[in-house]
Amino acid sequence: MALLNEDHGRFKTFSRRALMLGGGKLALLGLLAGRMYYLQVVEGEKYATLAEDNRVSLRLLPPPRGRILDRFGAPLAVNNQNYRVLLVAEQANDMTTTLDRLTRIIPIDESDRERILREVRQKRAFVPVTVRENLSWEKVSQVEVNAPDLAGISIDVGQTRHYPHGAEMAHVLGYVAAVAEHELTGDPLLELPGFRVGKSGLEKRYDEKLRGSAGTSQVEVNAVGRTIRELKREEGQPGSDLILTLDGELQGFVQRRLSGEKSASSIVLDVETGDVLAMGSVPSYDPNAFNFGLSNSEWRALVNNPQHPLTNKAIGGLYNPGSTFKMVVALAALEAGIGAGHEVYCPGFYKLGNARFHCWRRWGHGKLNMVEGIKNSCDVYFYELARRVGIDRIAEMAKRFGLGETVGIDLPGERGGTVPTKEWKRAYIGEPWQGGETLVAAIGQGFVLTTPLQLAVMTARLASGKAVRPHLAHGLSGRDEDVTPVVERAFPDLEVPLPHLDVVRAGMDAVVNEKGGTAYGKRIRQEGWEMAGKTGTAQVRRITMAERRQGVIKNEDLPWRRRDHALFVGFAPVDKPRYCCAVVVEHGGGGSTTAAPIVRDVLVETQRRDPARRGAPAQVAGKPAGTET
Repeated sequence: MALLNEDHGRFKTFSRRALMLGGGKLALLGLLAGRMYYLQVVEGEKYATLAEDNRVSLRLLPPPRGRILDRFGAPLAVNNQNYRVLLVAEQANDMTTTLDRLTRIIPIDESDRERILREVRQKRAFVPVTVRENLSWEKVSQVEVNAPDLAGISIDVGQTRHYPHGAEMAHVLGYVAAVAEHELTGDPLLELPGFRVGKSGLEKRYDEKLRGSAGTSQVEVNAVGRTIRELKREEGQPGSDLILTLDGELQGFVQRRLSGEKSASSIVLDVETGDVLAMGSVPSYDPNAFNFGLSNSEWRALVNNPQHPLTNKAIGGLYNPGSTFKMVVALAALEAGIGAGHEVYCPGFYKLGNARFHCWRRWGHGKLNMVEGIKNSCDVYFYELARRVGIDRIAEMAKRFGLGETVGIDLPGERGGTVPTKEWKRAYIGEPWQGGETLVAAIGQGFVLTTPLQLAVMTARLASGKAVRPHLAHGLSGRDEDVTPVVERAFPDLEVPLPHLDVVRAGMDAVVNEKGGTAYGKRIRQEGWEMAGKTGTAQVRRITMAERRQGVIKNEDLPWRRRDHALFVGFAPVDKPRYCCAVVVEHGGGGSTTAAPIVRDVLVETQRRDPARRGAPAQVAGKPAGTET
């Protein structure tokens, strides 16, 4: 009986334990079932989406960059097919052998080889690495013919920026290049391999408009990210075409006309609309080279060149304006109540205290009125005007004509220059203004600094009487869309009386078209095309009294860097101005001998082409900003 009770007790204990164990198992199964229900039913849609996202990869497609066109629709910047060689590491049996064989077809130097091997190590084995871009069709054919011996090598087709006119348009258009680290803004488009952005010129100024929006490609990938197949593809929106005010053929003429000089620049403006018809700067560079990739030696040659080929001197070069500044002094004098008939006797020098300020003509000009003073560019005449008017009034007039400050052209890199005042000198130099500095400023020397663009704007405002502002972009146009204007072309009148402008215009006419004028020998002889203008010679060295006594050394007898800068500004036709041009030739000597002939030739060509009257910048619709072939 005792044994039976003992067995019964054991059975009851086992039953309780079994029940507890079974209950625990049921509870765990219930929890598992509940979790499975939660994951598959409640959160089922969420995890299905995540699984699909892991299976389907969304990749960005770079859009075609918008073209840049001249005012008549001629292409200035387009997209060409870019054939490039790719290497997939997992498909190459022997990387070294493959590269050695490829080198027999296309040159691969040691730096390229190191870069390729470095990228191979950094990327997954199935991700292609770019070996070389911008291959010719001949090289592509050679690679394809030898494909069986080039394991892992393939040809891919993309797009690259191309500038048909090369160096002739470089300073205006700029160039594109790979995105630098500091340019990353979070836009995933900028992180695409090989994506290019504008680095200078109009390419930089209108980069976002030219860039367009990215397309997408949905591809199915496996667990390690290798592409299996493409599921869906949506092409990006091409960038807008940028239509310029430039006349492409006139631009080429201006650049070629300047090319005989070591360093020079020129601007051609429509004086009514502010359209920049041409903008030249020499020496220049080939913007296509930046797409192909510059070597270290090529980059150093550009950067260290003493003539600064990377600088657009038309907007970034600062020069004393020389005698081209005298029109501003004349207008300040007229506004101050000094009449055009005011006469000054020039003996060849002007005395202020114990100092003597010389005229460019050693023996002087005799008695002159204002128009004659401009015609003969008499320094003494303008010394006298400046002394009576004062530097602050002269500076105020200069500001009205766009001198000494940026004019707001749509190009990066514009510099402002300086038109000094008494307050300016006290603030920046910490010294009071001296009377002799007013005389020096009157002939465009001393502290006065301007850009060629500012001189062109001054000339346009003198010719038109309007507060003209220059611009290069006419408008933006998408596929089959109307042109969207970028700027307004209506300008307010200058706060300068017309009779005052007429006096200065008469003086500029006499400079070129009357015997004795400083540029009479460089006049335009075609009837109805005559130009008015003003010479300028800016000294870059001080002429000592000893040199004056012995005779001033001629520019051609001096080293190039010690020669004067040559300047000329002009507009045409005289009777009804429509075009103006400013030229600065660094160390070119005299304005009448070097710069004036260039302006004459440019204004003759401009009037021959007559781009303003041939019509406003045209829309080129119906042709997308895609690949040019």
